[in-house]
Amino acid sequence: MTLLIALGLAVGAAPAGPPALTSEADRFHACVAQIDKNPDAAVDMANRWRVAGNSILARQCLGMAYAARSNWASAAAAFAQAAQAAEVAKDGRAAGLWVQAGNAALAQGDPIAARGHFDAAIILGTLQGPDAGEARLDRARALVAAGDLQQARADLDAALSLVAEDPLAWLLSAALARRMGDLDRAQKDIGEASKRAPDDGSVALEAGNIAALAGQEEAARTAWTKAMHLAPNTPVADAASRALTQFTAPDQPETAQPAPPSAPAPQPR
Repeated sequence: MTLLIALGLAVGAAPAGPPALTSEADRFHACVAQIDKNPDAAVDMANRWRVAGNSILARQCLGMAYAARSNWASAAAAFAQAAQAAEVAKDGRAAGLWVQAGNAALAQGDPIAARGHFDAAIILGTLQGPDAGEARLDRARALVAAGDLQQARADLDAALSLVAEDPLAWLLSAALARRMGDLDRAQKDIGEASKRAPDDGSVALEAGNIAALAGQEEAARTAWTKAMHLAPNTPVADAASRALTQFTAPDQPETAQPAPPSAPAPQPR
């Protein structure tokens, strides 16, 4: 990192003071580096910087530091404030900051606020290609959590046209199709997810869910067992284990039911 010569040299040979960072970017990189060492110290650093200069980057680093502490409400607020400041400054980073705010709100368990943040990102019209696709994917997650399955379907279809190689897009599309009763679409999309992420426990879990709903007991058993092996000691493995217990002896037939969905936890982008 480029450093300035310390300020305030006295006449003669007085020792130099602490170095000053040359730019906003340098301060941001130093703040982000502090997150890995001590998130609490990074919060203090970012807050001092924010108060002194009201910087967009200071607020972004503050959001990242709160996220590292899993303080999602504060992280969402900091990212949203950074996004608002970026919009006022006509800064091209605004849409990405709104996406970060949305993901933090989703991690907090507030899909309504998350949808609003993702709406703000998409409405700006500056996201292109994969970035636009990921924003649609993120908004679809918020819409599903809020119970708006029809709009989530539209967003997932748009996302698949832009990020067709993202296995999460296919996984979420398959899970949504299952919830909406479209088993043909669910089986097709989970197949696409499996091609792209054959060793993902969440994909195997959902494959079992879909097979169970289709009455394919052996396929469901195989998929859920695979999920347990791929993701041991995780919520995915727990869901698969519970799902396997529903099968009864041959003389006590019951229709298999899917395990509760277990999508990957949202992370601020």
